Amino acid sequence: MASSSALTDSRASSSAPTRSRASSNALTRSRVRSAWMFMIPMLAVLALVAGWPLLRTIWLSFTDATLDATSNAQFIGLANYYNATWGGVLSDPMWWNSVWNTLWFMGVSVSLELVLGLALALLLNQAFRGRGLLRAAVLVPWAIPTVVSAQMWGWMLHDQFGVINDMLMTVGFISDPIAWTAGSTTAMWAVVMVDVWKTTPFMALLILTGLQMLPSDCYEAAKVDGVHPFKVFWKVTLPLLKPAIMVAVIFRALDALRIFDLIYVLTSNASSTMTMSVYARQQLVDFQDVGYGSAASTMLFLIIAVLTVAYITLGKVKLGSEGQS
Repeated sequence: MASSSALTDSRASSSAPTRSRASSNALTRSRVRSAWMFMIPMLAVLALVAGWPLLRTIWLSFTDATLDATSNAQFIGLANYYNATWGGVLSDPMWWNSVWNTLWFMGVSVSLELVLGLALALLLNQAFRGRGLLRAAVLVPWAIPTVVSAQMWGWMLHDQFGVINDMLMTVGFISDPIAWTAGSTTAMWAVVMVDVWKTTPFMALLILTGLQMLPSDCYEAAKVDGVHPFKVFWKVTLPLLKPAIMVAVIFRALDALRIFDLIYVLTSNASSTMTMSVYARQQLVDFQDVGYGSAASTMLFLIIAVLTVAYITLGKVKLGSEGQS
């Protein structure tokens, strides 16, 4: 009798973990189903507003469509990309010039924004009087619409009545006015300066969010041990900030690769600053060649996709709850 009771208790105790795991799996499946129920409407809207235009653009890149006759377009295969008669996008020197300009702009602007944004985030993370007001003030450049800030800087950088030239001539840095946005050697640097001024606060905001999530016990232990602040930053802060930095760089790199409005307002179609987006717009609107412009837009999409996947892979970024691998 006693042995039978013991056997029953043993079976009951062994089946308890099994029931617990089954209950946990059922709860997980229920949560997954609920998540999909909330995501499906969003994915449907995203497919409608982003997926369909992308697929149509790819299709038009294989046709001879023009701006006034997209419905009567004829399929011409890869001729817009490359052909032996008139070349195509891949044989156009202006296209490769725009690719180089875009990559150069992205590399320089994002690098400067990362350094300045990190420094600004470290400053805003310190406790001092008026910190909240300063945090709000530094976001003003980022909050201004790009077209408005570009037009404002265009007036400030004007060679005849711009305040930048007037200030530099007053202090003796230059003797004659400089056409900052018209000169081939200064135009791209002027665009980079304006972009850094506008988007450094965004980079700082993302990094500041990462800073405020760091555990405080590491810094308390380093302070007790008398570790130099620079060593703490290099050995503790920077490694822990890597996921936040990687995400911030991805966001800014994607914006920089598809830059259009800032450059178009400041320098229009100038070859020295023409990016891939400006090139595609010129083909689509100015030359009214929808097929050719769609091919350029498709190439822009492929370049952004390849660079993003390569960056995520090389940086070992996991876009999930685990953070960093």
